[in-house]
Amino acid sequence: MKYKKTLLVLLLFLFMYGAGAGAAKIVDVFSSSSFVRRETENWGLGFGTEGTTPTGNVGQEELLEYNAHYVGDTGKKVIYLTFDCGYENGNTEKILDALKKHNATGTFFVVGNFLETAPEIVKRMEAEGHLVGNHTYHHPDMSKISDLASFQKEVDDVANLYKEITGKEMPKLYRPPQGKFSRENLKMAQELGYETFFWSLAYVDWYQDKQPSPEQAYSKLLPRIHPGAIVLLHSTSSTNGEILDELLGKWEDMGYEFGVLTDLCLGGMEKGESLGTESATE
Repeated sequence: MKYKKTLLVLLLFLFMYGAGAGAAKIVDVFSSSSFVRRETENWGLGFGTEGTTPTGNVGQEELLEYNAHYVGDTGKKVIYLTFDCGYENGNTEKILDALKKHNATGTFFVVGNFLETAPEIVKRMEAEGHLVGNHTYHHPDMSKISDLASFQKEVDDVANLYKEITGKEMPKLYRPPQGKFSRENLKMAQELGYETFFWSLAYVDWYQDKQPSPEQAYSKLLPRIHPGAIVLLHSTSSTNGEILDELLGKWEDMGYEFGVLTDLCLGGMEKGESLGTESATE
């Protein structure tokens, strides 16, 4: 009986010691700067006073570790125009007309459906000097994808179809669908040679049955513009199609110029040039 009791105490001690050691290891892992968190995050912004750079829920310095960005040079009055293209509903060409009038370069993040249904518009984007970036083929929550092969297929299918349509390599610019991401996903994109782009200015423009009025759009987009802004607009928005010409003029009147998104790439990619893995990690 004494033997069994002693053995039980010994086993209990070993269990408690092992649990304590395991907990210590868990703390060490989570406190390590090299640990890549797997949980989903939604990209979000906090705005301060008018004309100042908003804060992201992940800082720019941390994002740059993964070749990711949400804002450009905050000391220069330059705006980077980006458009998410889920499908075509008659507004994208109005947006292209406005960009052409103002000699502004846009970056259009496309999904598979847009490439399949609007190849002529994609050709026009490329012909007029715009950038076409990768928004994944099926627009899934990429933060739930845990293996590199599945992640790569989502972006490769877009890049391959773009090349079939235009005969050109797609620039390795990536935007996570819905702004959902994990550190692990950012690292996957980096390993595949992509630069990831979030945004520092956007507004609710994607509900087709609840489009904002021009006045509502201006009330969000004018006071919140700031140096180095990466602006996200949706090409499905009829409001954006209606106001973009005037909006770009208003921003120009405020002293802003329009930059090319690839100027922010850490690998120094030129406009329209594909960015390979080697240069992305320099």
